[in-house]
Amino acid sequence: MKERIISAVVVLLITVPLLLLGGVYFKILALVTGILGLKELMDLRKDVPDDIKYVAYVIFIVFLLFGYDYLNGVVVLNSSLLAITFIIMLTSMLLNNNKKYGINDVFFIIGGILLLSTAFYLFIVLREMNLNLVIYLFLITIMTDTFAYLIGSKFGKNKLMPDVSPNKSIEGFLGGLAFGTLFSSMFYIHFISKNCILFIICMSMVLSIIGQLGDLVFSKIKRNYNIKDFSNLMPGHGGVLDRLDSIIFVLFAYIIFAAIL
Repeated sequence: MKERIISAVVVLLITVPLLLLGGVYFKILALVTGILGLKELMDLRKDVPDDIKYVAYVIFIVFLLFGYDYLNGVVVLNSSLLAITFIIMLTSMLLNNNKKYGINDVFFIIGGILLLSTAFYLFIVLREMNLNLVIYLFLITIMTDTFAYLIGSKFGKNKLMPDVSPNKSIEGFLGGLAFGTLFSSMFYIHFISKNCILFIICMSMVLSIIGQLGDLVFSKIKRNYNIKDFSNLMPGHGGVLDRLDSIIFVLFAYIIFAAIL
């Protein structure tokens, strides 16, 4: 527990000031965190050579900085950059001597690059739009996870998905949903907008559900690869993807609502 608390404090001392400062400072944070997350994904594929990983990091950086535009609530992907990525990553099979490195690894890496570059680009865009929006989205995941754990550990009797995450219960899921929706809706109404309160509550509820689904999806990935955590970057907490699994899904879902708001 002591190790877990110290690790959390260190992470907060680094990330919170950069989040508050925004601008180039937050972009650097997004770049570094995204690269660490991509490394955790690629480390799951033991046959990926180191030189391919370095190429993937460069492509990720280019995607994050130049691969997207945000126009009228819609994220637009640079198709030319995507085409170049396919050419580079697919031909890497021909140029590499590792015979085990194949098409499954290639598409796994491309998928990881697109997943994380999109997520961290959305982080940057929303931070530039409104700091409170980012706080709102984090609040959904933090409150949902916290109360899902508290209520699940005390009242949980019915397993949610025992084959994926044996410690999660239906009671915890519903408790996290209720309190995650309550606290995040209150924050949104008081600090972002009071327009259409019913829509805000419904949006927060949907985002809470999707955040919990994101948690389960990444738990499924870990199950498939027989690992407990994606890494030990943050002792007691796991890696970047262990901490950001829910918020990645919440970001994707929120951008759909943003086009409506």
